[in-house]
Order: sequence, then structure tokens, then C-alpha cells
Amino acid sequence: MNQVVDTILGHYSVRKFADKALTEETLATLIKSAQAASTSSFVQAYSIIGVSDKQIREKLSVIAGNQPYTVETGQLFIFVADLARHHAILEKEGSDVSALSTSEKWLVAVIDAALAAQNMAIAAESLDLGICYIGGIRNDVEKVAEILELPPYTMPLFGLTVGHPDTKQEIAKPRLPQELIYHQNTYQQINTVALEEYDDQIKQYYHERTAGKRVESWSEQIARGLGRENRLDLKAFLEKQHLNQK
Repeated sequence: MNQVVDTILGHYSVRKFADKALTEETLATLIKSAQAASTSSFVQAYSIIGVSDKQIREKLSVIAGNQPYTVETGQLFIFVADLARHHAILEKEGSDVSALSTSEKWLVAVIDAALAAQNMAIAAESLDLGICYIGGIRNDVEKVAEILELPPYTMPLFGLTVGHPDTKQEIAKPRLPQELIYHQNTYQQINTVALEEYDDQIKQYYHERTAGKRVESWSEQIARGLGRENRLDLKAFLEKQHLNQK
């Protein structure tokens, strides 16, 4: 093991922060770390919006489910899949702008943004800061885009709140066993025994964490969460933003 691996393996989501802004030096380091992430063909198809205005944070928090840690934190970052710069460049160079409206270009932007965000998250935790991803901003992407004044060819993907933890360190949720995640050479059939053992482990984890108020296996959690449709407005928003149309 080394310090980097220890930081990665020690990850847990923080949902209570000291109401203390990050320094300009720390912000610059986090952004620089995000930008150091791999990017497909050097496209760099993302933007990061730092939200320091608490009134804007409060509006975003309502959309994300009234999560207080999106307001009381060091900084709230919104990661945006961004092909707007590229659209401007293609127009200037006389290239076919419709080529940006493909599934491939959209995937490039999403993956670029995700890689940059995870780089920032690891950098933050290495500085003894805490982080929590905020997928709830996709509850109303139209409203988020309006609040952040996003142009066409962009989409807000998720938030990342970073700050000084104001809570004791939690035990990270146990991840799936490697035999269910890692496949050698070809895709392997689901190991049902390993899955059942993992379900028991997650039940025990929730039981201990909530003093018996929640007893739920991973399979039950997945069936409850993924067994219903949600955020069905995303397709229409993508079309409006000229993204992922072909």
C-alpha cells in the first residue's frame, strides 16, 4: 500500500461539513487536479461551476432534495458536460456542427466530466477534506440549467460538495466482492453464492449503522431503486440542448 491507495480505499461520503469556505489556494489545487485527469482525444469536454453564492446553493439544494450539505460546505462544484466551446470552434472553423449531436460526442463529454470529478475528489480527500457527490441536481435539469445560465450543448451532470468534515469518520459501505465485478477475458455468469453473501453483509451493515431501523440487502435496495422509472425529462432536455440526437 501507499498513501494514494490508502486515500482511495479510505473514501466515505461526508454529509456534514463545517460552514467554512475553502481557500483560493485549495480551490486552485482542486481545479488543477481535476484538469489533470485523462480526456478523450484532448477534447476536454466539460466545465466546472463553483457555486459560492449561498442563495444559488439553496435553490440547487431544493432541487436536489433539500440536502443541507449542498449549502453548508466549503464549496459546491457543478460538473457540466460541455460541448458549447467546441460548437463555437466548429462554427469558426467552418466545420459541420451537427457532428456534435451524436451519442459518441455526448459520451465523451460525460466521461471527461466524470474523470475530472473523481480526480478532484481524490485530491480533496488527500488534503483531509470530505466530499459527497450530488446526483439530485438531475431531478430538474431544466431549472438547474436556468439557474446556472447554461448555453446549448451543455448539461449539468452532478454536483460535488467539498469541505471540512464536521462529523466522525464513517465506515465505508462494503463494495461488491471482486468476483462479481472483475471478469477475466470474457464476461462471467453471476456468482449467486457471492451475491447472497454480499446481501447478508449489507443487511448487517445497515442494521449496525441505523441501530436496527434499516435492514435491507443490496439486492432489495437495487430492486426498489432501479425498478421504477424516474427523471424522464432528461431525453427532452438533451434534445433541446442539441446533445445525443444521433
